[in-house]
Amino acid sequence: MLNSFSQNISYAVIKELSLARKARRNKDVVLEFSHLENAHVLGQHSTYWHTRIHCHMLYWARRNGDSQELRGQLLRVFGALTKTAVGLVPEGNTGGSNVSPFKRLPISALHQQQIIRAKKM
Repeated sequence: MLNSFSQNISYAVIKELSLARKARRNKDVVLEFSHLENAHVLGQHSTYWHTRIHCHMLYWARRNGDSQELRGQLLRVFGALTKTAVGLVPEGNTGGSNVSPFKRLPISALHQQQIIRAKKM
């Protein structure tokens, strides 16, 4: 069962995951990963979405033969499962292995608005 934030942010996360699938069908791996990063920023306060998005990133790495990303995502899946619920989530982090899992990053105004709205509902 999803908590209220997870439910409230679902539409925005699913939209980004859908755009990632569309980019994959169009063989645009850079755009696909960008949408996965957007989904990560939006869903990282939900253990469910945070973990699920890292799994998508893990599959992306496997499909594209990116061993560095694959190793990074294995660690991040575990971290999402164990650290999200206790609030160890750096705001705005895009979730890729090219960024420290502890680094905070700026959030776009649109994503910030979506997150705030989902937390208030």
